[in-house]
Amino acid sequence: MKKAQTGEIALLFVDASHFVMGCDFLGCIYGAVRRFVRTCSGRKRYNVLGALNFVTKKLTTVTNDTYITASQVCKLLETVAREYTGKAIYLALDNASYQKCQIVFDTASRLGLNLVYIPSYSPNLNLIERLWKFVKGKLRTKHYDDFSVFSETIDTITASTDKQNKEFIDSLISEKVQLFDDLIPVDSNPYISVSQLAA
Repeated sequence: MKKAQTGEIALLFVDASHFVMGCDFLGCIYGAVRRFVRTCSGRKRYNVLGALNFVTKKLTTVTNDTYITASQVCKLLETVAREYTGKAIYLALDNASYQKCQIVFDTASRLGLNLVYIPSYSPNLNLIERLWKFVKGKLRTKHYDDFSVFSETIDTITASTDKQNKEFIDSLISEKVQLFDDLIPVDSNPYISVSQLAA
């Protein structure tokens, strides 16, 4: 992070988010009487694979309405390599199988990119997760019954991370990362059985 802030390297956090129209973004109403919330039929999905620049908060994306595969990851790597020509590029990714396969390794090697895989089950270390939460929060303010409007809204929000929403994204994505290095285990064996406890 410090090297990225001094301009020595470009540091990007990579992840995909899957926005399902008619499922995730209905909002909540609490009350004593039954209420009907307008929504749409079907479960059309808009997939966004993004690479978020840690310093500038610019988001580079590859999108579709089918699936994210290794092909989309390679396309994103090629776009990132073009955008940051002349810099050492480090990409932090999780261990999704479509991001950790031979075709991705070969593409990164050919482009001179450094892939850094975060430990399994550690979404707290992939700072782009905070951005996806922000995008989903923005989507929950309105009902969508047209998939093109839904996907265009997502594109508009993701394009604003280094512009209109940069100040807020800066507060979300900083050097403050939740680590668990100082945790003390209660017992060396977390899988101890009830009968062993009784003994």
